[in-house]
Amino acid sequence: MQLIVLPGDGIGPEITEATVAVLEAAAQAFQLRLDLQHDVVGLESHRRHGTTVQPALLDRVRAADGLILGPTSTLEYRPGDPGQVGPSKFFRKGLDLFANIRPARTYPGMPARLGQFDLVVVRENTEGFYADRNMEQGNAEILVTPDVVVSMRRITRHCCLRIARAAFELAQRRRKKVTAVHKANVLSVGDGMFLDCCREVARDFPEVTLDEVIVDAMMAHVVRNPARFDVIVTTNMFGDILSDLTAEMSGSLGLGGSLNAGADSAMAQAAHGSAPDIAGQGIANPVSLILSTALLLSWHGRRKGEPRFAEAGAAIEEAVAAAIGAGESTRDLGGGLGTRDAGAAVAARLKRG
Repeated sequence: MQLIVLPGDGIGPEITEATVAVLEAAAQAFQLRLDLQHDVVGLESHRRHGTTVQPALLDRVRAADGLILGPTSTLEYRPGDPGQVGPSKFFRKGLDLFANIRPARTYPGMPARLGQFDLVVVRENTEGFYADRNMEQGNAEILVTPDVVVSMRRITRHCCLRIARAAFELAQRRRKKVTAVHKANVLSVGDGMFLDCCREVARDFPEVTLDEVIVDAMMAHVVRNPARFDVIVTTNMFGDILSDLTAEMSGSLGLGGSLNAGADSAMAQAAHGSAPDIAGQGIANPVSLILSTALLLSWHGRRKGEPRFAEAGAAIEEAVAAAIGAGESTRDLGGGLGTRDAGAAVAARLKRG
């Protein structure tokens, strides 16, 4: 398995180093052949090459089996500068990574303020209200007058069908329940199409139950009783908000793994930002990127019919849970370890089997 590793900005290099240590331990434990190809994106790439993403990286990632992308400091990039594009956007659009898979679960050893739960948000990743992914040219936000802005949302049947199918396929491997989150009572045409597509796909999965919940009610239901939910599927902006909420409900946004997946490519990406205020201090929590990489291994194993990779992904998740339960974690999770040692603690559990 060839992986392109791009550490990114801020805390990215630190959490990537810890993640690679875990990945190498998993490779040894499960006899995986891994070829890690390291390069740079973000501010370091701009210093070296005059651009935050070298265009040739797209073909390299497309030819590889996956990408590990650390967080990037896009708020520091100059808007409109063609040499300062967001790496996440660059790969998401270039590789058509339409499904953002965001698991959230509680962990032993951490307070479960809302009870125990284990759910996954499946978020459409290529259209919706986001102004940078709606138009072939131009932008979906228009300044009509100095005091009037019009923002447009694109919803297509093609994208709704494929994100719904991704959710049902995932639910088939889990507890066989999908919840479609929408606002069809107000956005009756766009979200109406989304719900129609979910119902259409549901007919191909008779063992999976489909529920439908309006998004504002969902925010109450998921806080009141998160154990009720298994796989949640929704459009882009709703999924972005909901997945941050569920990650924080689990104990910390730093526990949120994230996989951006398409038909032929996938990108492991931490769910949080680059945290430049703590960069270089060795205190950042690496768990989000570690869990994201576990998702990438599992995706590759299923796609290629190589169960050892899926087994390694599951083992990493179990090792993370065990380490957190034993207090072998960073301070934000109640432990006392630094970034490198927190990764080493997970790696050690994999080596012990």
